[in-house]
Amino acid sequence: MNWKTLAASSRLFWKLSAAFLLILVLLGVGYIFITSYTAGRYLQEVNQRLYGSIAKQLVKETHPLVNGKPDTAATHDIMHSMMVINPSVEVYLTDTAGLILDYVVPNKSVHLKKVSVAPIRAFIADEGRRFVLGDDPRNPGVRKAFSAAPVYEGEQLSGYAYIILASEEQAAVTSSLFESYILKLGASIFFLTLAAALAIGLIAIGFITKNLRQILDTTRRFKEGDYQARIPEDAKGDLFVLADTFNEMADKIVANIEQIQSMDRLRQELIANVSHDLRTPLSIVQGYIETLLMKEQHLPAEERKKYLEIIYDSSEKLARLIAQLFEYSKLEANQIQPEKEPFLLSELAQDVVGKYQILAREKNIQLQLEHPRELPLVFADVALVERALQNLIDNALKFTPKGGRINLRLQNRDRGVEVRISDTGPGIPESEQSQIFERYRKADGSPAKNKGAGLGLAIVKKILEIHNATIQVQSQQGHGTAFWFLLPAYQG
Repeated sequence: MNWKTLAASSRLFWKLSAAFLLILVLLGVGYIFITSYTAGRYLQEVNQRLYGSIAKQLVKETHPLVNGKPDTAATHDIMHSMMVINPSVEVYLTDTAGLILDYVVPNKSVHLKKVSVAPIRAFIADEGRRFVLGDDPRNPGVRKAFSAAPVYEGEQLSGYAYIILASEEQAAVTSSLFESYILKLGASIFFLTLAAALAIGLIAIGFITKNLRQILDTTRRFKEGDYQARIPEDAKGDLFVLADTFNEMADKIVANIEQIQSMDRLRQELIANVSHDLRTPLSIVQGYIETLLMKEQHLPAEERKKYLEIIYDSSEKLARLIAQLFEYSKLEANQIQPEKEPFLLSELAQDVVGKYQILAREKNIQLQLEHPRELPLVFADVALVERALQNLIDNALKFTPKGGRINLRLQNRDRGVEVRISDTGPGIPESEQSQIFERYRKADGSPAKNKGAGLGLAIVKKILEIHNATIQVQSQQGHGTAFWFLLPAYQG
């Protein structure tokens, strides 16, 4: 492992550690805040549960309101007595709308003239069983635990006894002690949790970055040309998705490299074979032209005609080979797109077979077409399908001996029309049948050495590929060869 890999993994380690520490600090601050808030709420609820009935006792002991006005002489003594017993309370009398009519509080400083009656009514309706906070008249905007009870004159509701259970002075003392205690407790828990979490986190991050170092090292070796480098199973850890993705990518890259190398070998082989096939007819043409020029005055007319026919045949072969090369290169480069249309395949096959009958008779080969009377229309490019049939018949004529037979059969299938061309030629060894569709390959698997052999079947394969069809071969040495493919039926 080189220093660059170590430096990269170390930087990542410290970045992850810093991010993890920041998250822990934020969580700790949030924990302290939530603890402080919930503990304060808890203390207020405890107060309300313990002292929630004192307002009811006040109303029970005296009649705070007379004709809707506070009876200060009757109520102040008992109010003061309650505050002596429990100095943390502040006692208020309100009307039914929450307007403060009278109060007994330390320092006599009250800043609100009216409190909301909704919490008071909720408290009374639930008989103090539900935790409710009400307005603090001495601290506008602050809500505190309270006790409340209705005040009746006869059967009529005249107002409410409203007692704040934590006076301003008690709240100040409680708050200072509470904050000190909570801060100490929260800080202790926070730092203990932080230390434990940080230790565990750093160990976990260390394991992760250790696996990452191994992944980076494997990536570096692959980049430097070690195409067998893969991330082992024991090095994947929690980064198994990344490791598996890299291994899959490496396998694909290696496969692509091998494919490119194979294509390069085929290209070199193609150039060599094309050079050979072009050189042969050119040499023949050149040789006979030289002979004609040198012996022009001495050659009989019959021999001159024979030489010219040989030159013509060789130039025709040369033109045919060049045309095949152009056609194959266009097909391979996807420059030919099929112009599909519905047509009757039996009529096309009959035309193609008719064109080859003379050549077949010259070679003493029986060429026949078989097809049922009713065949569906196929959907394909007429010219390209015709070219495929011609190449297959050319191939069969080339390898079928005199007295042999070539059969073109069309059959109706579920998804279209099957085309089958069989001959009684020498057959192809099973081990070499997969190679015959490669360009410049003969049945024996060796490069073709005459007549431009090898491009015909490759062109057929390409034509069928752009029709989303596949050509199949079945052959046995000494028993002939059969090629077949399926063209889709027209669905219109």
